[in-house]
Amino acid sequence: MITVTGATGNIGRTLVDLLTEAGEDGAEAEEVVAVSRHPRQASGGRPGVRWAEAHVGDAASMRAPLAGARALFIVLGGELNARGEDPKLLLRAAADAGVERVVLVSSQVSATRPEAASHARLREFEAAVRASGLDFTILRPGGFASNAFAWADTIRAKRTVFAPFADVALPVVDPADIAAVAATALREDGHGGRVYELTGPELISPRQQTAAVSAALGEEVTLVELPREEAQAAMARFMPEEAVTGTLDVLGAPLLAELRISADVETVLGRPAGGFGGWVGRNVAAFR
Repeated sequence: MITVTGATGNIGRTLVDLLTEAGEDGAEAEEVVAVSRHPRQASGGRPGVRWAEAHVGDAASMRAPLAGARALFIVLGGELNARGEDPKLLLRAAADAGVERVVLVSSQVSATRPEAASHARLREFEAAVRASGLDFTILRPGGFASNAFAWADTIRAKRTVFAPFADVALPVVDPADIAAVAATALREDGHGGRVYELTGPELISPRQQTAAVSAALGEEVTLVELPREEAQAAMARFMPEEAVTGTLDVLGAPLLAELRISADVETVLGRPAGGFGGWVGRNVAAFR
């Protein structure tokens, strides 16, 4: 059995599908416990999926979803900026339940900006995973292609994107690739103790992302560049101040390491990482 936290998120939804599809394709089928703070009431008809209500910041709530699991996938989601309990408690609960393997989604910034307050919680989880004594794999993705969902309302209403740093390009990663790497590390041997940096195959700016959305829609979408101050005020409505500052620092003045295109997706999966255009093509309905 594999326990997947964040199962309704951009990574988790795909990961649950991949793990159950692997069983359908001839690999030994395993039950997946799909964990969310707001779980679905049923698995949507997919066999082998059991939904559970819990979250990674509350180890006691995780004990039942972990019972009988051999592997655990951890993604923080809403816990990322929370001042939660010591993550060692979650890892201890996992070990007590018989979990042998853990895959953690961290962030590229955990390594590139080790003093950044915005990623302190991820660094705590990385340290706890390393000290757990369990077989572990750490995934450090860069920015997500799915962050473009934040533009969906204004694209639908005004065919306009409002974004800072219009021409600063970063190698954003498709969450489906993160899920695919996670599925491989959860199911297969040979990934223990590894840290994978996950990026897309190209540098792409907000202006270029806007053009990709426009092409997918078949309609012109305009980009309006926001000053940093305006972007900060807008993001502060739904993100803590330190998280906003850290995000804008990366978006506006990326370090050389944050511009590097990693080959780790291809190394693990045996195929190139997917580009932003492919992500938009699969998700274009969100922008119509």
